[in-house]
Amino acid sequence: MKNIIEDRGSRKADVKIRFSDFEIPPMQDVLLIGRRAAIGPEAVRRMVDALAPGQYEVIEMENGHIEAIAVRVDLFNWVKRERLVDMILGEVNMFTCDKSLLKAKLSITVSITREVDI
Repeated sequence: MKNIIEDRGSRKADVKIRFSDFEIPPMQDVLLIGRRAAIGPEAVRRMVDALAPGQYEVIEMENGHIEAIAVRVDLFNWVKRERLVDMILGEVNMFTCDKSLLKAKLSITVSITREVDI
């Protein structure tokens, strides 16, 4: 019996570790909070007010499985508030559920082309 156990071969594990800076608050540009997520909008509001005062706005949603969305307010300088929130919710609703708690990184690029007389 001992020979059978020894003949099973070897086992290996591939371990990958990725280090990055800890973010304050521990979110990116947007945090989406599902209606049944482990943390609610009020707790998120207290967290961002304590760790990054004035940098995020928590917007509560009336319908759907996303209860609230915390958005870095600087983004509203680039895209109108309602337009940005509608766009984010339109995309995220396809793959979230009411227990979701997702952070999102946004990349906004503005392109400007002008014609001038020469």
